[in-house]
Order: sequence, then structure tokens, then C-alpha cells
Amino acid sequence: MGNILITGAAGFIGMHLVKKIVQTEHTLYGIDNLNDYYDVNLKKGRLKELGIGDPDSKIMLKSDLYSNFFFSKTDILDRSSLIDLFQTYKFDYVINLAAQAGVRYSLINPDTYVQSNVVGFYNILEVCRKYPVKHLLYASSSSVYGLNEKIPFKTTDYTDHPISLYAASKKSNEVMAYTYSHLFAIPCTGLRFFTVYGPWYRPDMAMFLFADAIFEGRPIKVFNNGQLKRDFTYIDDIVTAIEKLVAQPPFDGDETLNNPSNPYYRLLNIGNNSPVELLTMIEVLEEKLGKKAIKEFLPMQPGDVEVTYADVAPLQKLTGFKPATVLEKGIEQFATWYKNYYKK
Repeated sequence: MGNILITGAAGFIGMHLVKKIVQTEHTLYGIDNLNDYYDVNLKKGRLKELGIGDPDSKIMLKSDLYSNFFFSKTDILDRSSLIDLFQTYKFDYVINLAAQAGVRYSLINPDTYVQSNVVGFYNILEVCRKYPVKHLLYASSSSVYGLNEKIPFKTTDYTDHPISLYAASKKSNEVMAYTYSHLFAIPCTGLRFFTVYGPWYRPDMAMFLFADAIFEGRPIKVFNNGQLKRDFTYIDDIVTAIEKLVAQPPFDGDETLNNPSNPYYRLLNIGNNSPVELLTMIEVLEEKLGKKAIKEFLPMQPGDVEVTYADVAPLQKLTGFKPATVLEKGIEQFATWYKNYYKK
């Protein structure tokens, strides 16, 4: 067992990942800058679930609930603070989930994507170079596949035509990680997530926006007239896959390697391998919330794609695990949390 750094620990995936890995014998250190891209109180609520009562402290605080979890308010753009952390805690593993999220927001505020997703990730790579780790895992995205029409999406597919700056920033992470792993023998695994959802969800995501609108009696915006399919992936499946991968860095001879010329680099899809029509998702959400939606059908949104569909055979071969939570069960868990948290 070893010391694990999880960046973006107050985020949707980060919080659930801490709750998963904290059950092991690893010692977890979480950081997050608690930015105001969406409701900071939601992020603080997640941290409260992890036993962190003073999330604004830059000192590494011990959780009140888990003896092996610590947290500090630290930004990955602050390289000097990262260096201090790496020198002090000597991390064995790093899971980088800190990033500016959101496809549509990248159309109106591109600067934050260059700063957080490019410069911030560069800082992570640099500290992993100076203070070597056994494995660096980092969040990429299904958005890197752009307008690929061949499905399911495979990590060997061509991904040089991203259609949003968010997607381009995630593609840049993969290219940067490849270079650093090649030059400095840093074992890296990029994780292409597919439409993650569940309790403690991000408020900027469609399912959450739909729930808000349904309860407030506002129309929900259904883009491309509902002719969209998404590989909805429940949060528990995401964190289970990551937890299984932490202690499995790439190695020479690994058949799941995206590029066998670099034995320190790997890409994996984490998706449900079962695309669902947007209108079907809305029907299930209506059922679980117990309220009907008013639908406003709109044309395709810039930066969107018509379908996402993950090939997860390499993930299953490597870990023996394949995401498989059915949409009805996952949305029921989200709806129950949403109604309880917002007292609907």
C-alpha cells in the first residue's frame, strides 16, 4: 500500500473515488481549488461527506471520518505548493481529476481551459518527473473522439479532430502524458470517461439541469431534437475501475497498451458500453422524479456529438471489470439523492 494524491477531490468523481479507495490500506491526500465554476457549497458538501469540516484551509487536514484521508485547498496551477506536497508526502500514486470541465462553457470562457487543463496538467507532469511515482492516472474524456462515426470508440481510433476546446485540452493531456512517459519513464494511464452520472452530480450536466427544470416547471432543452445517444456510465462503475487500475501501471508486454512503442503509456475507455437515446434517459428521469418534463426541442449545440459508445474490452481484459449499471438503477440513485439534498 502507498500514498495516493487525488487532485480535484471535491469534484463529483473525486469525492466518490475517495470514498472508494479510503476503504483500502492506502493513505489518501486530496486537493482541490474549490473554484466557483458551479456551486461551491455543493463541493463543500461533498467534502463534509468525507469528514472535512474546514475545506478552505491550505494546511493538510485530517478527515473526521476516515483516518487515512487528508485534504488541503490547493490549486494545481500553484506549482510551488505541489512541490511542497510531493516533498512532504512522497506520493506513490497520483490520480489527476482536477480540470475545468464542461464542453459548452469552453465556448464562452476558453482561458480557464488552457490554464487548468493544459498548464495545470503540465505542473502535475513536472512534479511527477522530479519526484517519481509508480503510476500517474489522469482524466481524459470521450470528447476526444470528436465526430468519429465508427462505433464503438476504441483507443486506437484517430482523435486529431476535436470539436470543442474542452476536447482539445483533454487531447493535449494525452499527448503531453505520452511525451513525459516516453522521455522520463513515468507510467501513465489516461482514462477516457463516458458521460458519468450519479449522486452528488455536477449541476452543469444535462441530467441535473433537467431535474432542476422539471421541478421548477421550466422547459428542458432537448438538443438535436432528441436524436442523441450517450454511453451513460454510473459513478460507482467509474471509481471501481479506477481503484482496480491504481496498482496496475503500464509495463512492457502489456497487451492493452495504446502504443506498444512506449511501454510506459496507456489509454483506456471507461464507459457502460451501451448507448442510450437522450429521450429514453428523460423518460426514466421523469419516472424516478415522479414529474413530467416540458420539452423544448432545439437544433444541435456547437461542440456536441451525436453518439458516444465506449469499447471497454481492454479495461475488462486488464481488470476483469466491466461497467454494467443499468440506467434505471443509476438514475434512481441520482433522483433519490437530488430530492433529498434539495428537499424536493
